[in-house]
Amino acid sequence: MFVTKKDIMLSKSIQAALNEQIKIEAESSQVYLAMASWAEIQPGINNITSFFYRHSDEERMHMLKIIHFVNDRGGFAVVPELRQPQLTFPSIQHAFKELLQHEIFVSESINKLVDISLQEKDYATHNFLQWYVAEQIEEEALARTLNDKLELIGEDKGGLYLFDRDILSVSVVGSQG
Repeated sequence: MFVTKKDIMLSKSIQAALNEQIKIEAESSQVYLAMASWAEIQPGINNITSFFYRHSDEERMHMLKIIHFVNDRGGFAVVPELRQPQLTFPSIQHAFKELLQHEIFVSESINKLVDISLQEKDYATHNFLQWYVAEQIEEEALARTLNDKLELIGEDKGGLYLFDRDILSVSVVGSQG
């Protein structure tokens, strides 16, 4: 007997929770895309702009990974309607503080998903989500490090110049998977 995708069903609650995470990842991509667009019109921060664009692309890949998982497990991944993200920021520092707060929100959401998968004894989903758990540890650490550097810089334009130069060496987390 052959097993088909229809034989491997996700529970309705796991499917709903994963579809909510798809929306969160898609909105994350939009948030960072908005940051990139705003940064692009600020003078002298081309590398920061590139960082935000890469971060947006990465979040889209996270979304696609969940879409494929849901569909491969016999569920139906829903492409969500998205809300308008914040479009402008008072400063680079403010944009990076928003980045950190958003990553903390995503981590909390992933943790809830892990909890649901354990409650339902869905070990395949639990195993799948471990990549996201590790990813969020790295994402938060990166966001904290960048915020710490910006805190040290303060309003120093020379420091911002060096930050923009140095952000080139920061690889966007999880772009391998």
